[in-house]
Formats: sequence, C-alpha cells, structure tokens
Amino acid sequence: MSTSSGTQPGITSVAEVQAALGDRLVDSFHKDDLWLRVRTDAWKSSMRTLRDTLGFHYFCFLSAIDWMPSPYGRGEDDPTEPAPERDTTIRQGYAGGSSRMQVFARVSNPVTHVSVFVKVDVPDDSCTLESIHDVYAGANWHERETHEMFGIVFTGHPDLRNMYLPIDFEGHPLRKDYPLLARMIKPWPGIVDVEPLPGGSEGGDEE
Repeated sequence: MSTSSGTQPGITSVAEVQAALGDRLVDSFHKDDLWLRVRTDAWKSSMRTLRDTLGFHYFCFLSAIDWMPSPYGRGEDDPTEPAPERDTTIRQGYAGGSSRMQVFARVSNPVTHVSVFVKVDVPDDSCTLESIHDVYAGANWHERETHEMFGIVFTGHPDLRNMYLPIDFEGHPLRKDYPLLARMIKPWPGIVDVEPLPGGSEGGDEE
C-alpha cells in the first residue's frame, strides 16, 4: 500500500485513518485531498468506521466512474479522417484500482470540516456492491442514480427503480460503451456547432 505523508485539520495523519481501517484500506493518496481505496468486501464496514470512529457524519455524494477508454473516440477527433490509434489501457486514477468500474463517495466531518474521498473497486463479473443507504441515508438516491446510469447493483438497497429514464429503458447511458445516438450522427459532444447569440451578429458586437 502506497501513501503520501501530510496532515489535515482534524486528522492527525494518514496513519490515523490507516489505524482505524486496518487491512480494509488497500491504498491511499494524500495531496490536497485524502483519497482512500478500500476492499470491496469491506466497503460498508469501512464507511461505518469513517462515520462512527473518525466523525465523518456528513454524506456529500456518491457516484461511479467507468475507466474504460471510450470506443467512440473524442469530440476533438475529425470525423472525416480515420480514427487515431489510442491507448486503451485502463488507469484508475488516485489510489489505483483493479476494475473497470469504481464507486466513490465523499464524506465530511462537520466539526473539523475535513472531507475524504473513498473509492472501491466494483467486480467486473458481477458489477455489484453492498448498499450503504443504512449507513448514510443520503446515499439512497445516489445509489439509485448510479445503478440507473452505470448498471451497478447495490445489494440490500430497498428500491433501485429508475429516477430519470423509463422503467423499461435498456442499457446504462454513462457507460463508455453505451451507443448514444448523438455519438453516431455528429462528433461528440457537438463541440463544432456554433450558433449566433440572440440579437447579435456573426461579425461581432453591434454598435
């Protein structure tokens, strides 16, 4: 496990977090913010320890990221030219990772105003993770949204129905390999489109 040294107000050191989480902590990164990566099977217990032992009672948000490079290229690519060869290596960012999908959450200590990011690998074969809605009540809707957009199943969640898309909608739009129609008909995300401002002119400001 690699860590960087340093302190934050309210946290004696990264070692304090390591002592509280023990072998549940896989890796950490500490610069401007403290990033923690915990074992998948210890996700829920780690979040409970952060809340009950280290005082991180305030839940900020939870989401996911798909680290797979997009098979559709980038918006800057010229659609009239052959697609450039790109590096398809998956790199999971701060504190590393071992899976394509990761869930991450930010929680804060309301007394010291210190926040930490906590991330966890989501198994590629099952794409499931234990729900933390009964540790942080605010995670309920965030897990629903993450399930809807990334297809991650949060076991133990009481209601993973879609919030934005039709119930019978197929697929998960925030996965990198989801075939959004907009990606098929013009460069994504349409950055080449330029429209004049209302009341203005393409030649410059009005006198």
